[in-house]
Amino acid sequence: MKILYSCLSQSWGGMEMITVDATLQLINRGNEVSLLCYPGSKIHLSAKEKKIRTIPLKAGSYFHPTAIFGLVKLLKKEKFDLVHTQASKDLWILVPALKLAAEKCPLFLTKQLGSFIEKKDVFHKFLYRRVTFAFAISRVIEKNLNDTTPLKKDKIKLLHNYVDTHKYDPSRTEGGKIRSEFNISDDDLVIGMLARFSKGKGHEEFLEAAKILCEKFDNIKFLIVGEPSRGENEYAEKIKNISENYGLTERVIFTGFRSDTPDVLSSLDVFAFPSHSEAFGIALVEAMACAKPSVCSNSDGVLDIAVDGETSYLFEKGNAEDLANKLELLITSKDKREAFGSAARKRAVEFFDVKILTDKVLKFYEEGINKNI
Repeated sequence: MKILYSCLSQSWGGMEMITVDATLQLINRGNEVSLLCYPGSKIHLSAKEKKIRTIPLKAGSYFHPTAIFGLVKLLKKEKFDLVHTQASKDLWILVPALKLAAEKCPLFLTKQLGSFIEKKDVFHKFLYRRVTFAFAISRVIEKNLNDTTPLKKDKIKLLHNYVDTHKYDPSRTEGGKIRSEFNISDDDLVIGMLARFSKGKGHEEFLEAAKILCEKFDNIKFLIVGEPSRGENEYAEKIKNISENYGLTERVIFTGFRSDTPDVLSSLDVFAFPSHSEAFGIALVEAMACAKPSVCSNSDGVLDIAVDGETSYLFEKGNAEDLANKLELLITSKDKREAFGSAARKRAVEFFDVKILTDKVLKFYEEGINKNI
């Protein structure tokens, strides 16, 4: 298939990373894929580095006539079998261009983030009428699409994000080198979280729980993995100041950005996922693939991934004391950590592996193409 993939975002987070990886997965299956992206964005640079064919398009607003007419020329020339966007904002460019180019190919939308804005006005009806299928990455996003858009239910398909469970296989990772790098002894139990520095990711609760646990246990270290995205440096400094004010300088390690995520996750004994509102939670699936027991907030996309009392303990969102209590259950039971870790790996492989979900999206593509014949 000849596919035009699209994500005109200028940020760099889960949606953008998934876009690049999904493009690669489709190419590896023998498809011809071009990626429409904002020139000079991190997604553009990452795709070029991975030898993906990119089509830079400078469209920074919802209505952008120059970009639309440029895309019309491309669509007429290339004759794509289908178009797939990871960003709903891109519909404002894609739908008018497809209309003006008189292209009937299927249009797919993956909805990565929920919206609190109702999109049932005449303009959104025009946009969403053109969508063949909208993929919801979790049940909470599926409900959000039903509630806020004019899409009919049969156009909304549940399609979770994925991880490469071979890459995140604990037998292939080297957690020991990470522990050595940060002078963590074999006797220390390590609890970690992986998230960019952004409000709502739960850094405050994680540090408050760390403070509570450090008063009870002498052999615990905490890893905070990640970096601030654009405009989030002030928040990152605030989090580091909280750690200092709690007297946790010797117990909390800020690793910054890491490209060796499988090894970092492998170095942990327990993974914490305290996010307040997560459409899915790819870092949680990565940790589960690495056979890590976890403590997660009891909300949104987490509920598609973690199974309370089997792979994880769920705690009340925003409640640091409950987070500390649930972490303590795993700190004090090696048997429970091992049982949860084993179940987590099994669930990740069965439900969230890249091969399974790439197979699924390709079937949806075929269904969409057949509908248009």
